[in-house]
Amino acid sequence: MKLSIALLLLFMPGQGAWAEEESFYIGAVSDLSPTMSRGIYLGRLDTETGKLGALTLASAAKNPGFLALSPDRKFLYAAGGSGSRRSWYRRMVRCIRLTSNLQAAMADPCRYRRNRAAYFLSPITVAATSYAWASTATVRWAGRPPRCPLRDRVPTPCGRPSPTAHSVYADPENKFVYACDLGSDHIWIFRFDAAHGTLTLNDPPSTKVPPGCGPRHLAFSPKGDFVYVANEMGNSVSVFARDAKKGGLTEVETVPTLLSGKAEEGVTTAEIVLHPSGRWLYVSNRGIETISVFARGADGRLKLAQSVPAAAKFPRSFAVDPSGGWLLVAGQKDNRLALLKIDPATGRLTNTDQFIEAGTPFCVLFVSKN
Repeated sequence: MKLSIALLLLFMPGQGAWAEEESFYIGAVSDLSPTMSRGIYLGRLDTETGKLGALTLASAAKNPGFLALSPDRKFLYAAGGSGSRRSWYRRMVRCIRLTSNLQAAMADPCRYRRNRAAYFLSPITVAATSYAWASTATVRWAGRPPRCPLRDRVPTPCGRPSPTAHSVYADPENKFVYACDLGSDHIWIFRFDAAHGTLTLNDPPSTKVPPGCGPRHLAFSPKGDFVYVANEMGNSVSVFARDAKKGGLTEVETVPTLLSGKAEEGVTTAEIVLHPSGRWLYVSNRGIETISVFARGADGRLKLAQSVPAAAKFPRSFAVDPSGGWLLVAGQKDNRLALLKIDPATGRLTNTDQFIEAGTPFCVLFVSKN
């Protein structure tokens, strides 16, 4: 399946009546709900009251699933889900195509991912994974849409069922890139050359989660000394200590995300997000529709503190707002966003009964004013 990638000028809403406002974008897959979704939507959250504003269409786009921001917050990128070619768009009043028929080096980019400072590996480089090709790629540009995309194929050892690179992340220092290979249970490690926008397989080249667990997404601790991996099929989180100089990962523990303490049929772990304070970790569980809350110790280890209804069906994605007070869940199968309140003392979640309609939301991305 070929994809479209949209490049959009970031729209920063004017200051309204809300004193403490955070803006967020929603990537929604239009093929799954063509009558409800037309592209990328912009919303806002009053962080004092928890009031959600109505969504407005930020840009019409074909299946903008996962979203990413450039470091200067001027451009928004979306990895789409279908289309006959890659196209790049710049948002003025409407979505205007700048360049089409870009000869990309890879197909089916599944997810761009944000490190602490930016979604991009550098101001001129974006990284993506190819679920279908089991590869990781970098794309470079200089003041215009990318030229000469570069691809670094993820190695393809024997795995289950086959290598499927699902997501890619840069470490806080922008020296290493980590790709979650859901099919082979590997997390591949690359050295990143920011000057040239290239990836080189690291030594050590990878680590693994327990067999059959399927690493999907990951999160770094604030100092980058620990990595937390959400295992899709294993209904678990693997904790790794990270060597900041060599890039290597050493497993500390793997803990279940479900109260039952074991993987359950029909339940898959999806998103993983560390609270801005670094004290709590949140993981969504699809099929059982819950959010697991972990307390994070000084030694990096996790303790399951709570499992709460996500208030949305099939929580594929969620995000914690920059203030750390709220968690916004995307319900892929009930076409809505649900807001949960975060207790500032314990990190626990409470349903606010705040909902807004959103057609097949795939990604929630907050835009901090800081």
